[in-house]
Amino acid sequence: MSTVQITAADVNKLRQQTGAGMMDCKKALTEANGDFEAAIDNLRKKGAKVAASRQDRESNEGVVIAKTTADGKRGVVVEFNCETDFVAKNADFVAFANSIADLAIEKNPASLEQLVELELNGEKLADTIISQIGKIGEKVGVSKFENVTGEKVIAYIHGNYRLGVLVALSSNPASADEVGKDVAMQIAAMNPVAIDKGDVDSRTIERELEIAKDVIRAEGKPEEMVEKIAAGKLNKFYKDSTLLNQEFVKDSTKTVAQFLNDVEKGLTVSAFKRVQLGA
Repeated sequence: MSTVQITAADVNKLRQQTGAGMMDCKKALTEANGDFEAAIDNLRKKGAKVAASRQDRESNEGVVIAKTTADGKRGVVVEFNCETDFVAKNADFVAFANSIADLAIEKNPASLEQLVELELNGEKLADTIISQIGKIGEKVGVSKFENVTGEKVIAYIHGNYRLGVLVALSSNPASADEVGKDVAMQIAAMNPVAIDKGDVDSRTIERELEIAKDVIRAEGKPEEMVEKIAAGKLNKFYKDSTLLNQEFVKDSTKTVAQFLNDVEKGLTVSAFKRVQLGA
């Protein structure tokens, strides 16, 4: 069987189609005897092999992308990981992460599992990610996906794609974008565990009370005072750790709830999500 001559133009064409390196493209075309479809399959198989061989590698670098729909009624946040900071800062890597977030905005999957089954540019996202592993040479993947709906959803990205926040407001005042960004920055900085006191799960409350009681007893306080002091510490926890009760970072004379109510009577936060890279 005759061997097809692989030209530089052929190699460049395959490189443009797949994003793989020049030498990888030349090798794939040579092995496929010039058949572009077979060469693409060879590159994908190489990607799968790379993926399998790197399963034990840590991929705690990457980017967090947060976006909203054009009408501001829904938002998504996606964490796309790689192994090194060098790759995380690559423009193509960031662009690919943005394309995943755009796909989630367009198709509205309910979960991470549904997201990776969607098609991106005619190929299942899970398979496209494997191809990216072959192209980049590092373990990459989507580790987190969250979505939020509301009357007005604001997306905020902090620290060069290292943290993303979605916050949903209960209504859509004229200053919603600015207000939402202020609240999102509060969430990024203060990492609240819930919106309000009633949203804290019972396990967290029990843990905080037990810790408080142990500390109080260790300080030698009388047993009859333990419950009362512990209740006070729990209230301090609510003030520090629930969004609406926190001091507003831009004006410490107000809580976040008071800040929102000053913007519009009854305005509050209906939902939020905070995704931090590697956390």
